[in-house]
Amino acid sequence: MSAMSSSNWDRRSVLRAAAGLAALGPLAACGSNNGRSGGGSSGKNLTQYFHAYGEAGTEQAIKKYAKAYDKANVTTQWITGSNFESKLFSALLTDNAPDVFEFHPQIQLVESGQVADLTDLIAPVKDDFNQADIASHTIDGKIWGIRMIDDPQFFFYRKSVLADAGIEPPATLDELVEAAAKLTTDKVKGVFLGNSITPVMNPLIWSTGANTLTDDNKIAYHTDEVAAGLKQLRTMFKDGHLLLDAPADWWDPSALTQGLVAIQWCGMWAMPVIQQALGDDVGIFPFPQSADAGKPAVTNGGWSMFVNAKSKNIDAAKEYVKWLWIDQKEYQEDWALSYGFHIPPRASLAASATKLKSGLPAEGVKLFDEYGHFDNPAWTQAMIVALEGVVADTVRKGGDPQAALDKADKTVERELKKLFG
Repeated sequence: MSAMSSSNWDRRSVLRAAAGLAALGPLAACGSNNGRSGGGSSGKNLTQYFHAYGEAGTEQAIKKYAKAYDKANVTTQWITGSNFESKLFSALLTDNAPDVFEFHPQIQLVESGQVADLTDLIAPVKDDFNQADIASHTIDGKIWGIRMIDDPQFFFYRKSVLADAGIEPPATLDELVEAAAKLTTDKVKGVFLGNSITPVMNPLIWSTGANTLTDDNKIAYHTDEVAAGLKQLRTMFKDGHLLLDAPADWWDPSALTQGLVAIQWCGMWAMPVIQQALGDDVGIFPFPQSADAGKPAVTNGGWSMFVNAKSKNIDAAKEYVKWLWIDQKEYQEDWALSYGFHIPPRASLAASATKLKSGLPAEGVKLFDEYGHFDNPAWTQAMIVALEGVVADTVRKGGDPQAALDKADKTVERELKKLFG
């Protein structure tokens, strides 16, 4: 999902997970209840892994759905803290590996034989899914995961604060930099891009007209326009117009709702909480265009369900996943719309989602439809971390963007060679 505790997996890395394997051991950190005892009507036991979503009621909902399933005893590991994937990837190497888990489509999961082919589950309803989600989960002509929710991310702003300063919602990155300066006071910062500033790296790339990779999997992010955009982010940082070290990170809307900042990058999941706090005094806009050839950008986060191909109960796991994420539309709708706002990836559910039909949620859907960018399964954790390093080197430390991009290129090239030869 989005989850306030983790929409963007681009904050962490499987490399770090691998490095932490020895320290973690066989997943003691996730508790001893691994769902291998008891049993549903069939006597089968399944374990599913979820990261701890920030929205209230999510853990109870997932456990309620599991309890309603009568063909197996399904135990949920609800993994708190910021290192979900390190715990997940550690667990996948042990005898206590989950049968079912949420993650994002990544080509290494397929190439390592870690995830099961789910094409047969999705085939009957394939046309009812957002086709961009189907595409992002399709590798070698097979579909490897089932999208549970789509999570657009964009800027939220206080309408009254911008109006008082005589500022329109920024349409270009230049205007965002100007707005950040005008809106910063001794009590309020202009813009919050996350404590690490990394959540906006991909939208910055897209907003210049570039991409992370080309269609044939070559580097596409290393352009003069991206380097120029990094310098503009550096200007906001250097001049003290960015909120840094907020009490909660970007996926939690409290920086905005508590009046610490005028403009915050966040996700659509936070809309109900923001509207409850601010009423109608909130608007949204995409990451603004930052080069002549570019256009505004919206990140589509979200989470997908995968079946562990090495599960001892692979058929039972696939049956459960089909039951919950294909057949039980009532639960799918509940998951998308009752705990924060997410866009259902099923077209039929999105079409009937009355909560998303008017006001701010409808604007969010429109931005998602117009400017949304979906997962690229070839964009690996190591590549993500390499570009996080670019943000640290340039925006925070003031290093030369071209040099930082050159450094990232080496990691990305190495990864691409491993994947594609």
